[in-house]
Amino acid sequence: MRGVLAKAVALLVVLGTLLLGGALPAAAVTANPAAATPAAATPAAATPAAASDRGALPASDRAWFGPDLDWGDDSPDGYAGRLGAVPSMYGVEIEYPFDRSARKEFLRATRAAAAQGAVLVVSLEPSQSLGSLTRADAETANRLFEEVHRQYDTRVLVRFAPQMNGTWVRWGQQPTAFVDAFRTLAGVVHAGDSSAAMVWSPSYGAGYPFGESAGRLQDLSATDVSKLDTNGDGQLTAADDPYAPYWPGASSVDWVGLSMFSFGKGKATEAAGREVPLTTNEVPAAGEVQARFDETWGYQQPQTEGTFTQRFAVDQDRPMLLDTGALYDHSLKGAAELPVKQEWWRQVIAAVQQHPEVRGVTFLETNRREPEAGNRVADWRDTAVPGIAGSFRTDLQDADHFVFGPVTERITPQDGAAAVSQEYETGGDQMAWIVWLAAGLAAVFLLSGLVGLLLPSWRYPDDGKPGRDLRLDLFRGFIILAVVITHIEIGGPYSYITLHATGAITGAEMFVFLSGMVLGMTYPFAIKKFGEWVAAVGAWKRARKQYLVTLGVILVVFAMSFIPFLNTDAITTFTDRGTGTGGVGAEGRVYDLYPNAMQLLAYPPPWYAIRQFLLLEMGPWPFNIMGLFVVLSLFIPLFMWVIRRGFWWALLVVSWGVYVFQALNPDFRPLNSQFEAVFPLLTWQVVFTHGLVLGYYRRQVIGALTGRLGKVLIGVGITGYALFLVYVWAGNQFGFTPTPFPATMYDQLYNTAYQRVDLQWGRLVDIAFFAIVSYAILTVFWKPIAAVIGWLWIPIGQASLYVFVWQVFFALAIASIPGVDWFNGWIGFAAHTALILLVWYMIRRKFLFSVIPR
Repeated sequence: MRGVLAKAVALLVVLGTLLLGGALPAAAVTANPAAATPAAATPAAATPAAASDRGALPASDRAWFGPDLDWGDDSPDGYAGRLGAVPSMYGVEIEYPFDRSARKEFLRATRAAAAQGAVLVVSLEPSQSLGSLTRADAETANRLFEEVHRQYDTRVLVRFAPQMNGTWVRWGQQPTAFVDAFRTLAGVVHAGDSSAAMVWSPSYGAGYPFGESAGRLQDLSATDVSKLDTNGDGQLTAADDPYAPYWPGASSVDWVGLSMFSFGKGKATEAAGREVPLTTNEVPAAGEVQARFDETWGYQQPQTEGTFTQRFAVDQDRPMLLDTGALYDHSLKGAAELPVKQEWWRQVIAAVQQHPEVRGVTFLETNRREPEAGNRVADWRDTAVPGIAGSFRTDLQDADHFVFGPVTERITPQDGAAAVSQEYETGGDQMAWIVWLAAGLAAVFLLSGLVGLLLPSWRYPDDGKPGRDLRLDLFRGFIILAVVITHIEIGGPYSYITLHATGAITGAEMFVFLSGMVLGMTYPFAIKKFGEWVAAVGAWKRARKQYLVTLGVILVVFAMSFIPFLNTDAITTFTDRGTGTGGVGAEGRVYDLYPNAMQLLAYPPPWYAIRQFLLLEMGPWPFNIMGLFVVLSLFIPLFMWVIRRGFWWALLVVSWGVYVFQALNPDFRPLNSQFEAVFPLLTWQVVFTHGLVLGYYRRQVIGALTGRLGKVLIGVGITGYALFLVYVWAGNQFGFTPTPFPATMYDQLYNTAYQRVDLQWGRLVDIAFFAIVSYAILTVFWKPIAAVIGWLWIPIGQASLYVFVWQVFFALAIASIPGVDWFNGWIGFAAHTALILLVWYMIRRKFLFSVIPR
């Protein structure tokens, strides 16, 4: 069965590679920080008097704004790119109660909004009868609100069952059940610590009770009839109050909202309805929006209770959220799209400035079929056409009333990629492992000299002939298994060794170094056999294959995220341990590593999503270093051209220059690929280029190091490095100052010398130390080591890139098996052993060797 599943996954990889196209230009996203206004902190809602102040608000003379998106075809990145500025809020519609699909959609929207520092307006749309909604459903929703607030400090406005006074929604005109459901959810939310604000948001009342628009609701209960018949005439008519029957009470409501849309038909004295056909696109009548605020537009009978804003926003002291937009039907003649939409949004902007109670505006941004337009597709978007988007942005900016983003802390995809490197610890325990591993290896290194004299038969049979160096293959086997074990996050002795007992080496840097070294050894053979140009073309073809496989893996993992029983979140998101760049305050924060991946399913997929995909700005976190190999592989022919002409020193000078430039400019990234946050290209290339040079001159280097002077220098260097670490450790342990070093040297050493991302001096020294000592040990103790473990580690090392590809799916498989205590040492030991043997068997069988690079 496992073999069948493996072949199925591999087939998906092959199919994924066939879906590739050319690179596409990216849409520009330009923020407007100058237009941003700091949000004013206000008391949280605890009593009816303070309920409207739950959560922060924009400044008193400002309002948030943003789109109510169709998240299936659009995203914040797409909208901000089209608008040319970052809004301060986004709207999303989510089915309620939350099931698995709704939960994923909500979290995806939350993370996307957090990436732009925007407020999220969540319209919860009941997917079942209002009467069947329970307190448990509310508690599930509140846990999600608390989770995102804790992780991202997100501000959420919860617009529950909006337009509940209409007949076109499943939950419409059921005042008793609606009020009960709203109060239940509000009570749970207010008792929690999510700071989420409850929004009560009916539809503008003209045309109420909308019987002609969608058919009268049948079988109203006596209680509902009594509530809806506000004038007591025994009938539900236009003379009844369209709002009051649905009011849940001041203690449950933090914001009030109103849906106010222009359907492009009707007059101020006529109720809009289906009986008025939409035959042409018309510019909205002058003063229409203000007339709606005055509660005079479109009513068949004058309203005597007062305006919505006065009754529920001003009198109840509640901020107001307006949901609006203007419809345009491209299949009809009449006015052009810009005049229609611009007239509407200009009226909205002017009215909002005259109504300070309006603190937020969401503009509908979607294409959808509308009964009001004869069930044709209507265009509500204000940013689909560049000229219209520019005019919209200009009018918003000129009003000097609307807050541009960000208004909350930004949690970007780059933050998520960087968080994968979790190592900013106190350093004490980690340094102890580094110290004593160095001391132990130095002791074994010195012992190897004696063993080499006494037991020469154990030595590696290096006859000086060119060919594959099995010592490097065996070492690579150990390193790649350390990488796999680390990425498959389960307990056991294997994990303990790879996380602790390998000192400063995590596997990644040795993986890069050894890859460069092996290529430096093997590339000259290709030149000798085929010529320099053919060898270069072969290297570029290998890079292309790596790139295509990388894209294939990204696509396959994304496709697998739709399989219900697979826990793809384990590799498509990353949970901060509190030891990353965000510090302990970010602990538990979940980062989405597939930003805008859903937009790849749109037809046609938007440019920004394709660009992010092709530039490897998304992907599973255990696989992100693959992008580094793809880029470095492109430079192999150039690097080897320089090395072969004896200018290796010039290559290293440039390499170190680039390394220093990156150290002095840590925020500079030539690419925005996901791997750059953890493996900065300009930093990590120094390890790869040194590997190339050492691989090319391996014989000469070994000859120099094994000569009399070389042995002395290496012995002094190895021993001196180990003694330095032990000396500093002893000063900390026994309370003396390790002169000439400061007393705080040990405490500071880890964070100033051994951070992986920056490849600081300590880690670079440790790479050289580990490589030299390991090579010496493998040379002297080769036969016993090869006899015990060579059968396993050598073939795995020879196919290290192949193993690295498969470990993504191994990690996914382990994470998807429910009910197993993966942190039980025995279970972890058994699982790791089984996976290692499976990898070895797949290599022996050459499973998909023709597809996956080795």
